[in-house]
Amino acid sequence: MSRLQYQCTMSLDGFIAGAAGDMSWLTEYASSAAVQSDTASDLDSAADLTDDLVPAIGAVLVGNRTFRGDDPNKGTDSEGAYGGQWSGPTFVLTHHVPAEPEVDVTFSDDLHGAVAAARAAAGDKIVGVLGADVARQCIEAGLLDELLVSIAPVLLGDGVRLFDRPGGSPVRLQVLDVSGLTIVLRVVR
Repeated sequence: MSRLQYQCTMSLDGFIAGAAGDMSWLTEYASSAAVQSDTASDLDSAADLTDDLVPAIGAVLVGNRTFRGDDPNKGTDSEGAYGGQWSGPTFVLTHHVPAEPEVDVTFSDDLHGAVAAARAAAGDKIVGVLGADVARQCIEAGLLDELLVSIAPVLLGDGVRLFDRPGGSPVRLQVLDVSGLTIVLRVVR
């Protein structure tokens, strides 16, 4: 059975995008030379993580803002999800379903329906969840299984938070794996 996994890179101060959704800060940390350590134990690069992750993904669930948003690799061979390495079923959660279809993209205004369709398309692989608002909705609906968060060594100071739910109750997480600056957490239900 597939797992629904929120996947993102986050600044050390908790932002996954800069002010107004700006993703340009991420370019420096998405290259194969990114995030190197000068200590005895080298840290994994963002590119190595992506290379290992993409084959495990069976479908992507993404919010419309992220789908149409500020790609730090726009206009390059690395444009698109996972540095341009993703091709496959993509499910976009949106309030405004377009009339014209796109290849390998399904637009939906129903969270539960989009999650069910993405899980079915993924088979026994991971459904990669992209976008803070979609991840928040999945957590609130009890649908999210895991979070995979890579921490970039930068302080943005402002932007889109990893998880923002003012007045909400805490969400308990269990650490499954820590490798370099990447952590995998399970949502405890």
